[in-house]
Amino acid sequence: MSVSKIKTSFFCGNCGHESPKWVGKCPSCGQWNTFTEEVLHKEQKPGKDPWRDSNPGNKNPKTILLNDLVADEQPRWPTGDGELDRVLGGGIVPGSVVLVAGEPGIGKSTLFLQSGLKMKGITILYISGEESPQQIKMRADRLGIRNDNFYLLAETNTQSIFTEIKKLKPELVIVDSIQTLESPFIDSPAGSISQIRECAGEMQRYAKESGTPVFLIGHITKDGSIAGPKLLEHMVDTVLQFEGDRHYAYRMLRTLKNRFGSTSELGIYQMAAEGMQPVTNPSELLISHKEDDLSGSAIAATLEGIRPLLIEVQALVTQSVYGTPQRTVGGFDLRRLQLLLAVLEKRGGFQFGVKDVFINIAGGLRVEDPAADLALVVALLSSYEDVPVPMHTCFAGEVGLNGEIRAVNRIEQRIAEAARLGFEKIIISKYNIKSVPKNAGIQVVAVSKIEEVYRAVF
Repeated sequence: MSVSKIKTSFFCGNCGHESPKWVGKCPSCGQWNTFTEEVLHKEQKPGKDPWRDSNPGNKNPKTILLNDLVADEQPRWPTGDGELDRVLGGGIVPGSVVLVAGEPGIGKSTLFLQSGLKMKGITILYISGEESPQQIKMRADRLGIRNDNFYLLAETNTQSIFTEIKKLKPELVIVDSIQTLESPFIDSPAGSISQIRECAGEMQRYAKESGTPVFLIGHITKDGSIAGPKLLEHMVDTVLQFEGDRHYAYRMLRTLKNRFGSTSELGIYQMAAEGMQPVTNPSELLISHKEDDLSGSAIAATLEGIRPLLIEVQALVTQSVYGTPQRTVGGFDLRRLQLLLAVLEKRGGFQFGVKDVFINIAGGLRVEDPAADLALVVALLSSYEDVPVPMHTCFAGEVGLNGEIRAVNRIEQRIAEAARLGFEKIIISKYNIKSVPKNAGIQVVAVSKIEEVYRAVF
């Protein structure tokens, strides 16, 4: 009688890279001492799969000629939540797998419990590996939404989960969270890299073969990346990141990957006692309404996906007390700030090299749109000269290394949003002037260099 050997492998705890033996430095991400040994699988009969074993009809693959296929546009299911529909690309696609990641306590479970309860008329199964049914019931009572087709299952074993799924036949499955599930065919604890990979693979096969959409709620590591192997993000169709500063009431739901829509969408929520409330007009909330004219503040007309947003950029420039000037940013790229300071010093003659510079994007938002460059430059100059920026003026333009103001995309939407919110003047690049509508409802000032911006504003 032969004794079968248990197969083990080594995985990087940072990126999920697999190696047959232990190595000190990960060849994939370069981190040291991150490899741990995990048992890959127990000895088992071939073909064991919790979902496929109960559906033998799915085991006969057939090759299909691509030209013979008819591409039918799959109908999307609206969730009843406009912000969630926006980041998903218009609604839930049948058979899709969506991974939602975020910090603990940010509101992931609340948002998807609330969204599931709002979807009336379809059978929903909420699988919880972290909370008891009583805890979920208490949260549902607090949300005040009733749904007669919403089922709970407090279970972590995937074989038991698929047994219940076969009996219930749900039309939507929400898993909270993927890190708590464990497959009986992997001899590692729940949350290990091999368990996350196997459980996500089983859920993906179930979703694709049954046409049932699956939401996987996931944890993130201390450096902000999704916990588990990088393979997890490649397996799923859509990756959503739920983020926000816990000191602010606002939460942002970003699309990092989407096979069925745009990858630059943003949904904004406000945390309230009744759950996550969608913010339909974020521009008004992100612009502080202040009584006095204060220096160091400018309004940027930015875009998040297809949504125009007006945000307040705040700058503070002070004389450096110590030898090395400080550069501190909140919600903006530090390297981009250093680049803009160098441009102002070289092309404008402003002595920022001996100044401390502090930047903040109001409302806890993080900005990556290059069109915010112009507003940041104006805020820096305003604080440097201690002269307020004129009220009801906003900015949209990218600043180049030669001090030129470059054109930005979709200027019409930015101008329309500024006009809708009552701004009287918008300063843009002269290379965008061809795209400006004739009756914009707002004064449009076109500039090409930083010196022209300085003259136009101050």
